[in-house]
Amino acid sequence: MTVAESGDLHARRALVRTAVRRMESALHLQHYSARTCECYLAWVRRFLRRDLPSLDAEAARAFLSALAERRRVSASTQNQARSALVFFYGQGLGTPLPMLQGVTPASRPPRIPVVLSQTEVAGVLRHLRGAKQLVAMLLYGSGLRLLEALTLRVKDLDLRAPRSWCGVARATRTG
Repeated sequence: MTVAESGDLHARRALVRTAVRRMESALHLQHYSARTCECYLAWVRRFLRRDLPSLDAEAARAFLSALAERRRVSASTQNQARSALVFFYGQGLGTPLPMLQGVTPASRPPRIPVVLSQTEVAGVLRHLRGAKQLVAMLLYGSGLRLLEALTLRVKDLDLRAPRSWCGVARATRTG
């Protein structure tokens, strides 16, 4: 029985809860990262809060279009929500989501790189203290990503050589 076929709101909610649990299990079984699981589940919950009565492709299309039109999310955010819904429909509900025609695409602003001069960077670093200053210096001097710098441990550093190891995601970075 699908959500559309069940007339009782209580039965619909129970079916949706089961589908969300199935989706969560599938995410873990397919070894999605914890952050991806968390993000996908958050998108599905937002979608379900908005569109519990109907879970057809039109509801998904309307949700994704509303993200672009009303919430003005970025294109990557809209794509992330789309991926979460595709996974939910396929793995949670067991009904693959058909191609979503007519979704209003989020606009991609032109990418203009922001480059600070050495003097401007020094001015920013001068206003920081403690751990925040250390992280900012690591980001600027080594090219680490924010999460890499925040999860860096003392054992990751080799103080005899001017480089650090950042696990599997990125190879050795020299600074």
